[in-house]
Amino acid sequence: MTAGSEVAARSLRTDRNFAVFWFVQALSEVGNAFALVAVPLLVLEATGSVARMGLLTATAGAASVVTGLFAGTLVDRFDRRRLMVLCEVARAVLYGLIPVCWAADPQMWLLYAVMGAAAVLEMIFQVAYVAAIPNLVDKERISAANGLLQTTNSAAYVLGPMLAGLVAGVFGVTAALSINAASFAVSAAGLALIRFRPREERAVAARWFDLREGFLAGAGFLWRTPVLRALTLLLTVFLFLSLGMTDVFIYHVRHDLGQNDRVVGYVMGAAGVGTIAGAALMSPLRRWWGFGPCWLGSVGLCGVVVAVAGVAGNVVVAGGMVLAYSLGVALAGLCSMSLRQEVTPDHLLGRVTSAFWTMHNVLAPIGAVLLTALAKGVGVKDTLLAAGAAFLCVAGVGLFTPVRLRRPAIAADAAAPPGRGRRPSGASG
Repeated sequence: MTAGSEVAARSLRTDRNFAVFWFVQALSEVGNAFALVAVPLLVLEATGSVARMGLLTATAGAASVVTGLFAGTLVDRFDRRRLMVLCEVARAVLYGLIPVCWAADPQMWLLYAVMGAAAVLEMIFQVAYVAAIPNLVDKERISAANGLLQTTNSAAYVLGPMLAGLVAGVFGVTAALSINAASFAVSAAGLALIRFRPREERAVAARWFDLREGFLAGAGFLWRTPVLRALTLLLTVFLFLSLGMTDVFIYHVRHDLGQNDRVVGYVMGAAGVGTIAGAALMSPLRRWWGFGPCWLGSVGLCGVVVAVAGVAGNVVVAGGMVLAYSLGVALAGLCSMSLRQEVTPDHLLGRVTSAFWTMHNVLAPIGAVLLTALAKGVGVKDTLLAAGAAFLCVAGVGLFTPVRLRRPAIAADAAAPPGRGRRPSGASG
């Protein structure tokens, strides 16, 4: 970290609005981490089927894709803080319904309804979250703010799964979901206490009813920017392969390796360690290697470790591969997010973020169903070997696209027509 970024980080810690936002986002991510482990365990407890786990994941993924068509327009049109508060309150209610109803009469349809609705809220919240950072801190502190938030969020995925596995093992899976619901309620209360800075008038969509126009504005920018166009297509395949991967890993640990809920929590906690490592390494690796080698290397790493995980015969090796896989996913994700922020005009950020996530997630629900069905039908080993080979193919194809460039943001600026897509002078590159 440079001296300037250290000063920015220190000043952020004394900024009341950012400190509250930082704290409640950590709580919200802990809640998400609890659900990451608790929901698949609840499905396994009720049905014993990895395919049903994949179908539930696909339901949530499909809901996210549909929501992405209009989330950016909502975020660019309405008060972002209020939108985030409403999403957190609604998620607290939805996840709170599961333990209450499960105690009376367990029903799988409830999980599908809750996870689908929660995915809608999650997409809106995440788009608002990305777009709200410039409304919370000065422009020169955005990078430092992102770094602090990502580090804390990554830490939540170390602590959360471990605690979820412990709570599920001692008190039952529904108890873990009760804690998840409570975390969203506390997050909503904290968000209600902070104030965002006034937004520029041009950041507000002219016609909030025209959702199609909002999505097309974001998608059009992606298509006109060669590196973002290629990155979106490659990530579509990447997400097709990876959305159901957590379900397969959990099934592998429980079914093939014969471990209990607590060990599942430890293994998924290792995934959080990998995410922290990826967040910490992204900035220096991208500075040393450039965007292309860093992103393509991350995808290649995912391919190798997924294949090794398929032949892992003990839980320690499996946990190490899950850690390395999460490191690769975090590196790839942070690289792509940073690039998108670098080349996208501020007034389009909500719509571009929404369109980007929607387009590269469009096939992910199908992939989750297929991956988990293959795990059930042909076994985890062959499924992960095939998935690993496919990840390596994605990295190979990327070598023939603008994604391979070390400094694609500079190329994107040079290619942008005057007044359309160029970043404002002084924007970081």
